[in-house]
Amino acid sequence: MTSRPQALIVVLLLWAAIYLPGLGSLPIKGEEGRRILPAISMIESGDYLVPEVGGNAYFSKPPLINWLIAASFKVSEVRNEWTARLPSALSVLLVAIAFVTIARATLSPLGSSFAAIIWLTNAGMIEKGRLAEIEAVYVSLTALAIICWLSFWKSNRSIWFVWVPASIFLGLGWLAKGPLHLIFFYAIVIGVSWQSRNWRLLFHPAHLAGILLMLGIFAAWAIPFAHATNSTLVATKWTNQFSGRLTGSDFKFSSWIFNIPRGLAYFLPWTIFLLLIRFDEFQSDRRQLARALAWGAAAPFVLVNLVPGALPRYAMPALLPACWLLAMILAQPDFILPGWLGGKPFSLQARKRMVAAIAIIVVIGTGIYSLAIVPQLRNRFGIKQFADQINHAVPLDEPIYALDPNYQPIFFYLKGKLIYADQLNEVPAEARFLLVRPEREQEVIESNRWAPRQPHRIMRSSDYRKESILLLKIE
Repeated sequence: MTSRPQALIVVLLLWAAIYLPGLGSLPIKGEEGRRILPAISMIESGDYLVPEVGGNAYFSKPPLINWLIAASFKVSEVRNEWTARLPSALSVLLVAIAFVTIARATLSPLGSSFAAIIWLTNAGMIEKGRLAEIEAVYVSLTALAIICWLSFWKSNRSIWFVWVPASIFLGLGWLAKGPLHLIFFYAIVIGVSWQSRNWRLLFHPAHLAGILLMLGIFAAWAIPFAHATNSTLVATKWTNQFSGRLTGSDFKFSSWIFNIPRGLAYFLPWTIFLLLIRFDEFQSDRRQLARALAWGAAAPFVLVNLVPGALPRYAMPALLPACWLLAMILAQPDFILPGWLGGKPFSLQARKRMVAAIAIIVVIGTGIYSLAIVPQLRNRFGIKQFADQINHAVPLDEPIYALDPNYQPIFFYLKGKLIYADQLNEVPAEARFLLVRPEREQEVIESNRWAPRQPHRIMRSSDYRKESILLLKIE
């Protein structure tokens, strides 16, 4: 992989072999519905400013992932699991491409190829890159910011070029999940400034311009959003969510104590190779960068995982500096194993073969998962089966009214027209089919709104969250 075209071809083939097979085979799960349903609502209503779930404004997360999924649906003219998850997979690919193009001069041709392969084959990115979730996009935007900043700084580009492109990705990162990624970005920046004794990087006007650009990108959505909704409620929701993470309002010691081990597991199978780090093997300038990367990855990783309300995925932006650092180590011309491994030379050819072998094993493992395991998991969540029953029972031209439904992933699979209603009096008298939660069933049955017709239950289903929903027919 000495040339850029060769590296790009390898990256594209490896990405396609890992991230595309079986991408749309499993029903949506976890929080995917909270990312997909607002995207559908945006397309149908034309309102791309305020995300909605269950007919209500969704305040918890910014809308970038909703926009990307909506764009995928619009461009492909197909709404399914594959097109919903494609933006996540593509965001992972963009970082791998950035490694073998933007970071090529800084990391060396071989090092940048190693970094791209490590990025594509670690467990965390494989898991998140195959879901219609925020993490893949959010972590990838943080990674692109770090790649641009490090590459342009190391290659002595204009200080404005160091800060401005990175700030664009950081601003988009705000639109993906909020400001947490800044901890990981500035850990690298401070680490580099500390090791190089160049604190002027932080105080240059270009940095201030970058901060203003980053905040401007977020404000371009946040200010109109606050005006279009209840700004007090939005501020309260965001404040409570942030403070809840710090105070651990739902703290569980049995889960929290495993945050760091689980976070390290995201970097498998490469985690073990971090034990090979020996800074004294680097030349002076590369040693400074290696130490900056090590501190810039380890410090925020530990800090974030020790927060009472944290989950291991919150520290996933640390994957990027870990990939960069490990690639630097493996791409060195001369490499001596640590004493506990015998202190023997580890030839460059042997390292190339090792990286290639791990990539091939990951490809084979993903293929087995897609072909043998995914078919066994298709019916696990039960969402599509219940949706198929509803689609069969309700004529396609008959609207289904969802009464105060909250978040229901099943709605993604309904083919007919779905209309949300907060209160019973918002459901028209001529309605024939109604989806309700169990706690509101009695209210509907006892209502005389449809007299002499009477509602009665014809279906009930519980999903993977153990949340139930009922289909009532009024006749």
